[in-house]
Order: sequence, then C-alpha cells, then structure tokens
Amino acid sequence: MTDPAEILAALDAVIDPELDEPVTELGFVAACEVSPGGDVAVRLRLPTSQCAPNFAYLMVADARSAIAALPGVRGVDVVLDDHMTAVEITGAVRAGTGFSGAFPGETTGELDELRTLFRRKALVARQSRVAEQLGGDDLAGLTLSDVPDSEDAHRCMVLREQLGLRTDAGAPAFVRPDGSPVAAAEMPRWLRLARLVRVSLEGNGSICRGLLSRRYGIPDPEEAAA
Repeated sequence: MTDPAEILAALDAVIDPELDEPVTELGFVAACEVSPGGDVAVRLRLPTSQCAPNFAYLMVADARSAIAALPGVRGVDVVLDDHMTAVEITGAVRAGTGFSGAFPGETTGELDELRTLFRRKALVARQSRVAEQLGGDDLAGLTLSDVPDSEDAHRCMVLREQLGLRTDAGAPAFVRPDGSPVAAAEMPRWLRLARLVRVSLEGNGSICRGLLSRRYGIPDPEEAAA
C-alpha cells in the first residue's frame, strides 16, 4: 500500500515554476493523507491568497499527476487552500478541464508556453550556480562530461531534457535557453546576466518562505538552517 512518505517523495518532483524549487521544500504541502484503500488527499497552501493563479494551477495539476502515477494509488484529490481562486482551480483539476476550464471565458489555451518560459529561466539560473562551483576561465570549452555531479547539475539535466536540449556527454556545458553554446568571448557577460537571474529567483524564494512562515505561523526553513 502507498504510504504518506511515498506521496511526499513523489511531490518532490513538483516544482514551483516561478522559483524552480520543489513544493515540499518550500513548505507548500499542508497535509497528506492516504486511506487503507489507496485514496490520497493532499492539501496545498501558498504564501498569499493572491499568488498568481496560473502558477497555482500548475502546482495543483502537477501534484495530482505525480501522485496518480504511483502504483497502489486508487484516487487522488489535491485541494488548494486559502487562495482567491481555490474553488476554481481545485474544481478544474478534479474535473480535468485544464486551466481554461478553471476560468471559462477569461483565458484561452493552456500554460505550456508559460511553463517553457520559466524552465528556460531556471536553466540559466542553475547554470550560474554550476559555473560558480566550477570556477576557472575556460568554461566555454567545457562539455557536460566535465561537470561534476551535484544537485544543480542534475537539475540542469532535467531542465535540458524538458526543453528538448542536448543532454549527451559531448554537449556544451553552458548554453543559452535555445540550446546554443555560450562562446568564450560572450562568457563574462553571460555569467553576469545569469547571476542576476539566479539572484532574482533566490530572492523571490526567500520572500515566499517568509510570507508562508508569517501567514501560517510555521518555522522559516532558511532561518532554521541558519
């Protein structure tokens, strides 16, 4: 039988698209229950009731998909708590009607382009971390085979695969969001811009943790770690 630990492990793969961090590490999973028959109920909470509905929908829908893929799961219900569009998003995910089904007449299409945009941004930020870990002056000459294994390197590989970019050992280690390699002459400027993107994501993540901590009276993971 599936247990809550397996559910939470599956939710590790559910990413806040704006922050490129798992919902589990951000503290967004408020509750997880599994019935003896294999029905799973999960509640998600966000830092504020005004968090962007498109990001909220993606996390709720991705959480449902991740849990439903587990063996032994009979049914899944993912509920969004305390959000201005909680009813609409929870209902659309339950019904499988997509983001447009949550807001009929207010939006067209789904969120694939938005997801791709933020994956590209996340790839740039993660590569900035990898570059700082590597150091050196010849980053443009490195391939993926030259990059030591790390959490950030692994996340880069996942993002590359999701974006349809090269992941073979001979692929350039540092690429633009479209997959084209960063040339040596462009590397200093690219690194500066990549660092700005990374700092922006990290700053937003810190703000979200602080808001969530204040809203629900829970420990801030960053403060606890410090």
